[in-house]
Amino acid sequence: MTTSSLNPQVDAFVSKSKKWKNEYERLRAIVLDCGLIEEFKWMHPCYTYQDKNVVLIHGFKEYVALLFHKGALLKDAHGILVQQTENVQSARQIRFTDVQEIVDMEATLRAYIYEAIDVEKAGLEVVMKTSAEYAVPDEFRTKLDELPALKAAFEALTPGRQRAYLLHFSEAKQSKTRAARVEKWLPHILDGKGIND
Repeated sequence: MTTSSLNPQVDAFVSKSKKWKNEYERLRAIVLDCGLIEEFKWMHPCYTYQDKNVVLIHGFKEYVALLFHKGALLKDAHGILVQQTENVQSARQIRFTDVQEIVDMEATLRAYIYEAIDVEKAGLEVVMKTSAEYAVPDEFRTKLDELPALKAAFEALTPGRQRAYLLHFSEAKQSKTRAARVEKWLPHILDGKGIND
């Protein structure tokens, strides 16, 4: 790892880390040794190949992870990739709870990183589900049928914004909660805004 390949923002991120500092340093060394460019995106160390995101290092309360942006396309010969939630379509993680796990898996991690680079070199893309493949809760379907302006505004949103709304509405277990969520977000949708805008 040459000092010229180190990103100062990542240096700061690692030095400020209280819980996962050793794990971050070890993962960083492995990833950089695989020839990727170190960047800082989404408040985390991100490693790219020809401006394509390959892998991200991030920590949570219970674990630290190497997140492969197109992990769904990796063969996962060792069965170690984890899908964060059922709604994550492309990314997959390898999780660790201490630095020794990383040291013990170093050869395997390198193999997965090189495979992820090969995915980028080949120009492969994950086929994402379309918004039409997501369930539309009855409470939202009723509003879409009642309000043509809402239907038009919703259809004008990007597929990602549509999915975010459908997932948010569907997550509620009770009809009353789903209806309240739909009511809350109607003005946003009518303004052409996504749930995170």
